[in-house]
Amino acid sequence: MLDPRDADELPGGIDPALRSELAHTTADAIVRGGRASDDPELLARLVNLVDREGLEEVAALWADSPANTLPGALWRLYALREWVRRDPSVIAERYRMGLPAAEVHDVVAGVASPPGPAEVVEVLDAVLSGVYVGDLDVALERGAAFCRVLATGAAFDADYVEGVNADVAGAITRRASSMVRTADELEHAAALWRGGRLD
Repeated sequence: MLDPRDADELPGGIDPALRSELAHTTADAIVRGGRASDDPELLARLVNLVDREGLEEVAALWADSPANTLPGALWRLYALREWVRRDPSVIAERYRMGLPAAEVHDVVAGVASPPGPAEVVEVLDAVLSGVYVGDLDVALERGAAFCRVLATGAAFDADYVEGVNADVAGAITRRASSMVRTADELEHAAALWRGGRLD
């Protein structure tokens, strides 16, 4: 058996407690700094954080954070924005398919109708802008509504693909399920923020 003192000296990852503290500190500083400023350049830098720093860097900071925390909620919004930016045509099509059946108000999701690739990209930038210049809970709820519409559209898409390629249909269905979970998490984070409990 390895002595505990020797085990502590083995190289390894960052201590989970330190990682959590770093995630919370950076998320709080970014949100507080963004909300305290009216500088449009700072707002643009915050919205484009992943573009500037890279998804891997942001993921290293926040991806392991629970959904009911500020860094966890921010991670979900930035990851959603990155996904939309990487495949805006598919996202726009799924949004169009899901909108009539999704149980959200289109105004909450905030996408122009009919949405094209540029519009779905713009809405995620607007959602992230709301984190810094609007009501954070509303921004989180808009992100959740967007996810719900996408999940509904993805479910329809999976139905269309099922007869052609069951494996692809299964992957689309899993993505839809993930979008529903993300919507639930963002709505919960919005409620926590309103109650002053999103740390």
